[in-house]
Amino acid sequence: MRWYGKLFGFIAGWLLLRHPAGAVLGLALGHAFDADWFRAKKYDPYAVLGLTPEASEAEIDRAYRRLITQYHPDRLGGIAEDLRKQAEEKAREINHAYDRIKKLRNKH
Repeated sequence: MRWYGKLFGFIAGWLLLRHPAGAVLGLALGHAFDADWFRAKKYDPYAVLGLTPEASEAEIDRAYRRLITQYHPDRLGGIAEDLRKQAEEKAREINHAYDRIKKLRNKH
């Protein structure tokens, strides 16, 4: 458990605002940093396909085919241009996640 963010936040809040409320605010911000509330989420290609890292090769292939069939822009003829662009972006994301998973699994 990390504690230094809370300590530094408490001290900084007290010194900057010169009031006990500043210390409490600093403590709250320090806790948020210690809890990684401000850290960007790590990219998880399995989550894009709706899977966990424990998924089998067959499950990965099945999820990929299902999603790419659902979001492939060529299959969505006659839709509005903005929806087509969203589908293209989603298809790129699915392809990237699938390629990343295959690359990760081939390393092992």
